[in-house]
Amino acid sequence: MSEKDLALEALMDFFDAVEAGIAQAKQHIKEAKGLKEVEAPQKFAWDSNKIKWVQAEGTSGPYERSEDVDSLDFKECLKDLEQHQGKLSRDGYFYWRFAKSPIIGRKKKVK
Repeated sequence: MSEKDLALEALMDFFDAVEAGIAQAKQHIKEAKGLKEVEAPQKFAWDSNKIKWVQAEGTSGPYERSEDVDSLDFKECLKDLEQHQGKLSRDGYFYWRFAKSPIIGRKKKVK
């Protein structure tokens, strides 16, 4: 690699670092001013409030589980979980599918 190529590569690395720093600084300023970017509300095919949940206790503490296979929302949730390798987070909850059974678990995410 020639000295000129090495200098250009170093300059490009510098520009990348400056660009990342500027983006981070802008984000900090927005947060400080209370101008967090507003995300568009996402439409989901299922509503967790329409699924019957039962309290349960697991090795990691309490959680809720559902076997509400007659519910369309439950079925849509299962489909969504399958598209996300059996795990996803939504509306302050972590959802997962139990292996080899139509059971869904959910646990409130800790902030």
